[in-house]
Amino acid sequence: MSSPEALFPEVLAAAQDAAQNAAQNAEGIGTGRLLPTVAALVGLVGVVLGVLALRAARSSGGGRGGAIAAGVAGLVALAVGGLHYANSAGGFGTGNGRAGAIVAMVVGLAGMVLGGLALARSRRVPA
Repeated sequence: MSSPEALFPEVLAAAQDAAQNAAQNAEGIGTGRLLPTVAALVGLVGVVLGVLALRAARSSGGGRGGAIAAGVAGLVALAVGGLHYANSAGGFGTGNGRAGAIVAMVVGLAGMVLGGLALARSRRVPA
């Protein structure tokens, strides 16, 4: 049996080796996943703005600014997601963000549709 004093440097060295291996093999969110994730979040903001603008247009006839913002956010998400999907290599599960790009396109399209509906309902009819 080794004494605790002799065992401690071995444990410390093993912990340092384990930490170095974990740092080298760490898999976090990379640029391939980050851009479509941000685009999907922008599209989600567009959907929320579209729903709020649609509710405002339904109740008071307002919501024009929110409808325009929802359409723009949806368009940005759709464009960024589409460009990332077209330029990504590999398939699903490779970590390049292809699935996130598809989600960004779908959510962006939903934001554009909701923004367009809210904009159509908020148009002022001349008296």
